[in-house]
Amino acid sequence: MTIAEVKAHPLIDAYIRKADEHLAAMGYNEHGYRHVELVSRIAKNVLVRLGHPKREAELAEIAGYVHDVGNAVGRANHESTGAVIVTMVLRELGMDLDEVAIVAGAVGNHEEKTGSPVNNVSAALILADKSDVHRTRVRKEDLATFDIHDRVNYAVVHSFLNVEPSQRTITLELTIETEICPVMEYFEIFLSRMLMCRRAAEFLGCTFHLEINGAALL
Repeated sequence: MTIAEVKAHPLIDAYIRKADEHLAAMGYNEHGYRHVELVSRIAKNVLVRLGHPKREAELAEIAGYVHDVGNAVGRANHESTGAVIVTMVLRELGMDLDEVAIVAGAVGNHEEKTGSPVNNVSAALILADKSDVHRTRVRKEDLATFDIHDRVNYAVVHSFLNVEPSQRTITLELTIETEICPVMEYFEIFLSRMLMCRRAAEFLGCTFHLEINGAALL
């Protein structure tokens, strides 16, 4: 079973579209096709770069694409809701049940308040999801209406998760326009995410680093 089959499933497609619409109505930044496609690619790349089996990287790609479908039902506990939805769809598509459990475990553990890296796919998903901070996620156009989440995302003009297999390091490299958002505001709302990324990197036998405007901060 491939990522193409998952993307083609009408329920997955509907839930991704509606999840983004519902979050927009609640004032959240972008969680639609842009976000899930990017997280999917990054999660796969993390495991590929670290030399993990091809199939495990494919499972990370799938988990990245479906990780936010639970938002179509509600923001609270969306990771658990999403894991149930994903289990139903992947079983329908005929995925091996052990693989279903791996993907469901990754989806159910991607939120920093409740989740933990429980398998390699989960760790890759966490790193990919939490590294997606960028100006293109901001929906609002008037800077005067921005809250802290809008300011932090809008200030980030470059974001790259750099995986160095020889050094066993994973570094989130950010370029932030500090006149829009001081670096301290980034830590104010994203420190828990960075700590979760550190745990995920350690699960994969790596160390996690954060670099902002060329300066190493973690």
